[in-house]
Amino acid sequence: MIQPPPRTTLPTLQKRAEFLAVAKGGRSSRRAFVMQAAASEDGPRIGYTVTKKTGNAVERNRIRRRFRAAVRAAAEQARGDVDYVLVGRRAALSAGFGDLVREIGQCLARAPLSGGDAARPRHRKRPAPGHPEQRRGGSDRRGETSSE
Repeated sequence: MIQPPPRTTLPTLQKRAEFLAVAKGGRSSRRAFVMQAAASEDGPRIGYTVTKKTGNAVERNRIRRRFRAAVRAAAEQARGDVDYVLVGRRAALSAGFGDLVREIGQCLARAPLSGGDAARPRHRKRPAPGHPEQRRGGSDRRGETSSE
């Protein structure tokens, strides 16, 4: 017989705009996941994301199921004024469930709302050698140089 989920389940984020708002907040990285957090007026909610780079559909769904179960076990540690997004990594498949619950609980309790674990600048990629942005002289055509 199927049992209803426990009451400690956090409501989930549904819309893309909600996920994007949380992505602008702070982040906390672990081996099996990245936790993003941002202040919210609606109480604690959580969203789950696992990209296609992580694996096929079976693996991605398994990671999401493990995250949902771990969040249910650690939900009482969530702060009341924060929205969370768990971004799954492939290591979540091989991580012990107890370790996963412990790390998620720590992140729910202490997630930074701005900044992140390490203050690292987000640079855009350098243009390829020979690309017009990298050459000096202001000309977009190859072989031409400015006469200064």
